[in-house]
Amino acid sequence: RPDSRSELDAGCARQGAETMITVERSRTIAAAPPVVWDVLARFDELASWADNADHTCWLDSAPADGAMIGRARRVQAGRVVLVETITVWDPPTRLAYTLGGLPPVVRSAVNEWRLAADSPTGGTVVTLASHIDCGPRPPQQLIARLVGRRFASASEVMLEGLAGRISADEMIRDNSTKGTTT
Repeated sequence: RPDSRSELDAGCARQGAETMITVERSRTIAAAPPVVWDVLARFDELASWADNADHTCWLDSAPADGAMIGRARRVQAGRVVLVETITVWDPPTRLAYTLGGLPPVVRSAVNEWRLAADSPTGGTVVTLASHIDCGPRPPQQLIARLVGRRFASASEVMLEGLAGRISADEMIRDNSTKGTTT
């Protein structure tokens, strides 16, 4: 039986079976896409608005040409340390980055932020998609789904924090235009 199972798994891999699990969480934020992008673009400041990040910082210096693809940040979340490397930088609609430092069972993981104007509200629909690859075999797919649940929970915390940060920034801007300080 082990041979037939290995053969079946190998056959799935040969046929190009999808091994990536994707989990998405979305939220409408009462701000235009460029306002939301401005917060996401401060890539090294994640810990200032995401309650599940204790500390974040750049791991490299800004290149002279201002290019963002390939830049990396360090994220400390409790005892876990991740290195997130930007793979897509498309202002003000899309940001994606790989997550390094996960357990070896996770072959690859990518977080992708997508921003779309929400015409009825004048806000932005923000979607955070996590793409997780743990391999093609059924036990690996189960692990990917379990990891996906953890990513989904983390995404909800980040979306909540992003909305809170933008709301706080808006209140500061409103107060400064009224001549008051906070």
